[in-house]
Parts: sequence; C-alpha cells; structure tokens
Amino acid sequence: MLRGDLEGKELEEYVQSRIITTTLDKAVAWARGNAMFPATFGLACCAIEMMSIVAARVDVARFGFEAFRASPRQADLLILSGRVSIKMAPVVRRIYDQMLEPKWAIAMGACSSSMGVFNNYAVVPADKFMPVDVHVPGCPPRPEALMHGILKLRQQIQLDPAQGWRTRYGATDTIEVLPDEGDELLKRADELTVMEPGEADRA
Repeated sequence: MLRGDLEGKELEEYVQSRIITTTLDKAVAWARGNAMFPATFGLACCAIEMMSIVAARVDVARFGFEAFRASPRQADLLILSGRVSIKMAPVVRRIYDQMLEPKWAIAMGACSSSMGVFNNYAVVPADKFMPVDVHVPGCPPRPEALMHGILKLRQQIQLDPAQGWRTRYGATDTIEVLPDEGDELLKRADELTVMEPGEADRA
C-alpha cells in the first residue's frame, strides 16, 4: 500500500512496528482472560455488590465480563457471593463440577473465605470443598474490590494458562476412588511415610 511513499529500510521499519508476534498459548490465554462468563449465582448479601459491578459506576463490560450466564455449562467463572452453609456446599460443588474446563472461582466476602461473622458449625469456607483462585476480603466487599479481584484473576489466567484446576493446585490425588481402584490405592499408601505421634519432634 505504501510502496510508492516508503521504500527500503523505512518501509521495513513501518511494517515491523505494526506486526505483533506471539504464541498460540499466549493468544488463547489473552482471549480467555478478556472474555470470562460469570455464572448468575448469588448466595447472600454479597450478591447485591456482585450485581452492581455491571452498573455504570464500575462497568465490568469494559473488560468483557458483563455476560452473566444462567447455566453453569455456559459459564467459566463462579463467584461465591455470600456465606455457604453445610447443606448448600454440595449444591455449590455440583454447580462448579458442571462448568466446563478451564474454570475459575472467586470467594467474595469474609463469609465464603473464612466464615466471617457467622463462625459457627453451620457455615463452611469455600476452599474446604472446592478450589478457589482468588479471595476478595470484606463484609461485604465493595464492587471496586470485586473488580480488583477479577482483574487479578485475569492476570493470573494470562500469565499462567494452566488448563485444569487439578494441574494448577497439584491435586491429582483428589480424584474420587472407584471400587476397582481400591487395591492400587492401598499399594500407593504403603509408599507414604507416616510418622507416629512424637516422631515429628524428634526429627
């Protein structure tokens, strides 16, 4: 196009300044980090703060995260916005398991992170029954705090684009054991070093 205007070295510098080279993995990670689909799922009072991130003040649409999905099979981000009771934990875990890989989770607020003010037998922190990538503190955290957590998650996705949470957390041994795999699991257990009470103090 500019062959008549630029020639030789000037044309080569012009072309090089407008071409970006990258790898396929980095391009895919960039696309995933800029187009996450959160699940339309609210638990308690933090859900009001989560809803407000799509409003004009925070405007999460600037980063491509405004498309909340009503089905877990179309979502790749689960925001636990509120306290999780022991009866609710299996339901939350089922929703997380129905999401397709790669998927991420944010524990929003003190309740889902550390049980918060409801520190009793009925409430369980989220990372006790599912993997959590980012914890957003607060009771409840402001929409800006949740936005900060989402941007931190985006940075994590783009810099370390691991495919599955088992790979990210080294949790390959957390797979449920099938009945015919019991003998092999016992053989592997024999290889573990088990210390008796008091041996750790002498070691």
